[in-house]
Amino acid sequence: MVSAWASENRLVLGQVKTEEKSNEITAIPQLLDMLEIEGCIVTIDAIGCQTQIAKKIVEKQAFYVLAVKGNQGCLYEDMVGYFDWALKNTFNETAYTIHETVDGDHGRIEVRRYYATSDIAWLRNKEDWKAIETIAMVESERTVAGKATSRERRRYISNLEADAEQLGKAIRGHWSVENSLHWVLDVAFREDASRIRKDHGPENMATMRHIALNLLKQDKSLKVGIKSKRLKAGWDEGYLLKILSS
Repeated sequence: MVSAWASENRLVLGQVKTEEKSNEITAIPQLLDMLEIEGCIVTIDAIGCQTQIAKKIVEKQAFYVLAVKGNQGCLYEDMVGYFDWALKNTFNETAYTIHETVDGDHGRIEVRRYYATSDIAWLRNKEDWKAIETIAMVESERTVAGKATSRERRRYISNLEADAEQLGKAIRGHWSVENSLHWVLDVAFREDASRIRKDHGPENMATMRHIALNLLKQDKSLKVGIKSKRLKAGWDEGYLLKILSS
């Protein structure tokens, strides 16, 4: 299943089942066709970093921020080489923007630096990517108990302007799908433990879970988690009616 997640509203907007012996690459365009995304920023994992997907997003008058990994060959190689060179020279030879965030808890501190530039005239096969305007990189450094433990760099392409703060917000928002959707479906709805396998059953139940999750998230009368709200709806018909009619 491929789901569309609205990070600002914390809502599932739609879903498409991937075809047998296929993957998300064929399902994502179908999902985009179902949605009204004009003016929105669409973020997709590296598997969705495809020229035709970027083209469809632009044709629907939206913006894309696509993760780039090794599956994109020369694009990935060019971006790795460029940002390595730029950082080595402290970006002295190119125009760029930078934004930094710091998060921490329980002795862990994570610093994220977002770099963005529209200096892409040199990029090989640039014309294949519809309306591409910017390349960006996120450098994450995690420190635990005062010692640096990991450093990671991730790269992105976009048709947005080279605004590191805006791009950083979109990239961070993308990962809310893991904590606010997939994790909740597993913990509150036990989705991963479901034994429903036959015919359209898995797709139908995924739809029902998404609808239930959307309804439960809209209720603000209880200051408890989704799992507790779901249990209360099963025990209290009055609360269930309130959820269904909200």
